[in-house]
Amino acid sequence: MYAIVEIAGQQFKVSKDLKVYVHRLTNEEGSKVSFDKVYLLDDNGTITIGAPAIEGASVEAKVLQHLKGDKVIVFKKKRRKGYKKRNGHRQYLTQIVIEGITMSAPKKAAPKKEAVVAEVEEEAPKKKAVKAPKEDTQE
Repeated sequence: MYAIVEIAGQQFKVSKDLKVYVHRLTNEEGSKVSFDKVYLLDDNGTITIGAPAIEGASVEAKVLQHLKGDKVIVFKKKRRKGYKKRNGHRQYLTQIVIEGITMSAPKKAAPKKEAVVAEVEEEAPKKKAVKAPKEDTQE
């Protein structure tokens, strides 16, 4: 069983007991988190797709730790101009472990009553298109 879920603005394909690094979450280490934006759910070949999200589906996770990612060097240069800029960045991350994917039983919708459309046909007199006379532009 796996699901495609949105966590902190990014989409991840997750399954049970999977460790995922996501953008920094505000939750404390050791706390449990629930994500409700589940876009796709695969349960042993039975695929459910949301429009845009599946109602009643959620992904439960536990926050393991907060950390910083690897350093990324941002180097900008314009040739023949003497312009060089070197900058570094380390992204703040949160490591979570997926504890389970839950799907509540879908509620059966009441059968819709078919709307009876009364067709009223009014016959209006048909108008013939009248062409405008051509203007002479001879000078």
